[in-house]
Amino acid sequence: MAKYLISFPSAAMVVPDSEWEAVGRDSHAVIDEAKDAGVYVFGGGIDESVPSVLVSADGAIVEGGYPWAPPLDGGFTVLELPSREEAIAWASRIAKACRCAQELRVFQFDPQS
Repeated sequence: MAKYLISFPSAAMVVPDSEWEAVGRDSHAVIDEAKDAGVYVFGGGIDESVPSVLVSADGAIVEGGYPWAPPLDGGFTVLELPSREEAIAWASRIAKACRCAQELRVFQFDPQS
């Protein structure tokens, strides 16, 4: 089985104020279903109130991430699934619950992980 990253950037969450409660309820329900199905690995949202730092191989620390890359924010879920088709189905369920499109990526297999 492969691990799949299902994610979205913060800017994708364009939700009317009146729907936030339903979004929270619906998205938590999908995550609970993934847990019950035994496919949930972990997930959460990037805490945007804590600034990122870039740590180099020599231990030097610089505020912020890579200057050439877009900021990493938003939410993510990692599921372990037997096929890309099932990953797409779960991503669709999460997209419906979150009211925004989700990116789907597969982690390369690492026998030591």
